[in-house]
This record gives sequence, structure tokens and C-alpha cells, in this order.
Amino acid sequence: MKFIHAADLHLDSPLLGLTRYEGVPLECTQNPTRRALANMVDLACDESVDFIVLAGDLYDGDWKDYNTGLFFNQQMSRLREAEIDVFMVRGNHDAMNSMTRQLRLPDNVVEFSEKTPETRVLEHLGVALHGQSFPTTAVTDDLSANYPKAMAGFFNIGVLHTSVNGREGHANYAPCSLNSLLQHDYDYWALGHVHNREILHREPWVVFSGNLQGRHARETGAKGCTIVEVQDGNIHLDHREVDVMRWETCRIDISQYEFLDEVTDQTADAVTNALSQIEDKPLALRFELHGAGMLHHELHATLEGWSNQVRAAATDLSSSQVWIEKIKLQTRTLQQEYEHNDSALATLTQLLQELPNDEQALRQLAQHLQPLNKVLPPSLQQGFNYNSTKVDDLDTVRHALHGVRELLLARLSQL
Repeated sequence: MKFIHAADLHLDSPLLGLTRYEGVPLECTQNPTRRALANMVDLACDESVDFIVLAGDLYDGDWKDYNTGLFFNQQMSRLREAEIDVFMVRGNHDAMNSMTRQLRLPDNVVEFSEKTPETRVLEHLGVALHGQSFPTTAVTDDLSANYPKAMAGFFNIGVLHTSVNGREGHANYAPCSLNSLLQHDYDYWALGHVHNREILHREPWVVFSGNLQGRHARETGAKGCTIVEVQDGNIHLDHREVDVMRWETCRIDISQYEFLDEVTDQTADAVTNALSQIEDKPLALRFELHGAGMLHHELHATLEGWSNQVRAAATDLSSSQVWIEKIKLQTRTLQQEYEHNDSALATLTQLLQELPNDEQALRQLAQHLQPLNKVLPPSLQQGFNYNSTKVDDLDTVRHALHGVRELLLARLSQL
């Protein structure tokens, strides 16, 4: 018996951080989540799997129109022609979508109830699948607590969209503990909600398959699904890539360099190294520069020009296969020379150090930033802070002040 475990398709979810740049390879922006799903369907047909388990977040909230759902149905129909059934639960993003309830799924797709856990039995395979869909966008109860005990004599699969033990960067939906899952005596837990692939337990297996396609700079590395093969009581897992483009982050410590050209050379080496690992997939690469050094001010003072120089070099080295998504400065000077004198720079430095801790001043600053919410495109707002789509959010403003401080000091120190 063989099946595919996948989750978090987020079909038609936009890519964050790329669309605002001129010259981004078309492969990066043209329906990557759709193409990843189509790749998974191809894989299922090629491998002649018996069925597919989808552990939630098929969609990304409300559709703009019915085309998203129609594409999903089209892919499910391809699986029906190959005699492959699909068993799915809805996650928090699916529960946001009102259109999904109006579009009938092909008859080879089984959607678990949102009211209570239910069990589907595949007698010819000796498999019992247990699952429950999200009834609302924010499920705070432990859905797994009501899942039935394992059926004797069957290979038992639990399908659940959850934040087991709490997962950093993910809302604490359908919270449960690993121990509580193990008490059900299932052979395999097919989990969704966490976008990085994780194996939480072996024998029995408790697995987050991760998402099919990375959508921003925090979703790095190869993405895909898990093929589970059961033979003579042995369970074998094989992670298979189906993504069509990649995201990676490269950190460079400036403390060991004296000249900016040396840092530029390091970015070029990183691009060359990345090319050796991504085969023919486009790559969105982020550079994070950190450490203390004499190049701190020069980097902040010349960031725009230097960033475009790095982008141009990456395009040339990779024949446009690698795109620099962002260059993020997290550097500092060897010593804060303006902190202990009576100069205007010292006064400015002190003000910018105190401002993040002054909530009243932050609120006043946030009020001045409110008009930006109406004029900035969504891609810029989301790229600014993934956890907030409003630039006047206090945490967003507080986070940005560090960069403002370093930029001002770098520019003023050049005068």
C-alpha cells in the first residue's frame, strides 16, 4: 500500500517580496502554487499511489473568483481518471472561504466532517483514516481529543491540521500534545499547518509534510510531499520535491572584512554555491549581513547602489536563475563613538535608542505613518513585516527604528 501525505497547498497564494522588483524571472511569479500542485498530481500518477491525504489549508482564504477552486477540481479529476482517491481536512485558511462550500468536489475526494471526527475505511487496503475539518478560522480546542482509538487489524491514519506543542511562527490552532496523539495508537499521523517538514516521532510516525511551494523568504529550502509505503508491516517514508522555485537565506559576517569589495565577492561566491544545489529551479536569495566592523557605515551609506550592484552580478552569474530578494543589514560599529559626547549625533543616537521603549512617542509616530497604509502596495506592506500588514503597527515601527538609526548615523557620518 502506498499513499501521499501533503498539506498547506495555499493555492494561488501570492509570493511576497518579489513582485516589486523589475526583471524578476517569470518562473518565480507565474502561478507557482498551481504548478506545484500539478507536479504532485503527476507524481501520484507516476508512482501509482493508492490514495492521497491532504492535511488542510488547500486554499489561502477567500478566492478572488472561482478559478482557484476550478483549478483544484481539475487536478482532482486527473486523479480520478487514475483511480486515486483523496481524503482531506479543511484548515484555518480553508474555513475563511465561503465559495468552497458552493463548489462541489469530484466524487473521488472525501472531505472529513467539520462537526465531529469521522472514520473512513478502505477495506481492500486494510486502511482506516480518521479526521476532522476546521469549522471556523480559529479553532482553539484540541480536535484530536475526540478522535477514536485505532481500529484493530487496520493501518490507522490520523489526519489533522494542528500546532502540536505550539510551533514558532504559526498560530496555535487545534492545539494538542505529541503524547496525546500517540495515545490513539495510530500507525501514522498526517499533520498540516506547519510549513517546514518535520518528523516529530517514529514508530508510530507523526509527520508534518510541509508545504508544496515556498512563498516568501521564511519558507526556505526544498518543498514537497511525503510518499508513505507500507509493505510487510514495514513503513518507509520518502520526501519528494514538487516545488518550482526556491527561497534561501545567506548570512555574511562583515567583521572579518576590511573592504566592501570583499563582501561583494562573498555574495558572488554564495550565488555560485546556490547554483550548484538548485538544479534548474529559479532561486530567490536573501542576504543578511551581520557582525561589527569598519564597513558598517559604508554599507548603510551606500546600500541602494551596492545592493543593485550585487543584484546585477547575481543575474550575470546565474543567467537570471538567481534573484536577490533582499539585502538585510543587521550590522553594527565596533564601538558606538557617538554615545558619550555632547555632539548633535550623540543627542540623535540617544533619542533613537530611547524611542523604541517610549510607547507614547511610538503611538504618536504611528499616527503619522497611518496615511502610508492607503498608498503603499500590499506587497510592500507584507514584505515589511510578515506578521503585520499595517506599517503603523507599534511592533512594526519599533522593529524599523533600528534600521532608521543606523541609516541616519551612516549618512550623517559622511558629512
